[in-house]
Amino acid sequence: MEVVILPGSKQIGKLAADAIEALLQRKPHAVLGLATGSSPVPVYDELAARHGRGLDFGAAHAFALDEYVGLAPGHRESYREVIMREFAGRVNIRTENVHTPDGAAADIPAECQAYEDTMKAAGGVDLQILGVGTDGHIGFNEPGSSLASRTRIKTLIEQTRRDNARFFGSLADVPHHVLTQGLGTILEARHVVLVATGAQKSRAVRDFVEGAVSAICPASVLQFHPHATVLVDEAAASSLRLADFYRHTYDHKPAWQGL
Repeated sequence: MEVVILPGSKQIGKLAADAIEALLQRKPHAVLGLATGSSPVPVYDELAARHGRGLDFGAAHAFALDEYVGLAPGHRESYREVIMREFAGRVNIRTENVHTPDGAAADIPAECQAYEDTMKAAGGVDLQILGVGTDGHIGFNEPGSSLASRTRIKTLIEQTRRDNARFFGSLADVPHHVLTQGLGTILEARHVVLVATGAQKSRAVRDFVEGAVSAICPASVLQFHPHATVLVDEAAASSLRLADFYRHTYDHKPAWQGL
């Protein structure tokens, strides 16, 4: 796991976009994994700006991490709508190449399996963007999730619903259930780039980077990933015991190594 500490979200967005641009240049039909929430927004802003300067997404595919269950089609806070608004609608990726789980499916287990099958048929995720919750969840894999879990339905804990209430206007409007890629599914991405900013994420960052691998902190499973990159600002890095080591390592990284 590589930890990179940067001054702020703008620098994080640029570095993550560098990795995605390099991927698309060597593999135009790359498969991107997309997260929602506030953390990835600087990455999407930077990618949209680079598309304006010629970065081509025309052959790429994208898969969302998760989706709410029970929202009406076209609901502003459905994750398909969020991804279209924050990313896909700002670049030239084909709409039919943007995939999200169907939270309105009549047969939820069949939909979850179909989503896994579609990802596999596309060749698997090349680069997965992640955020992390204040309790260490990634995707909607809440504390206690199986480290080998696959795409499935999950019940949100109240902390996650409170964290997301700002998007809905009130806690009562936040759904209780979601479909989410499992931790085992996320681990199959060839490169994982997790973004975390702000002091409210510092404990979660410390726990999943330097703590024990445990279901109580789902993001800690990334310690098992062969190519996981963690991009954090100074506030999110404030609880890391080895922060100076991470800074030294990045400052002296061979230029040819990339992200």
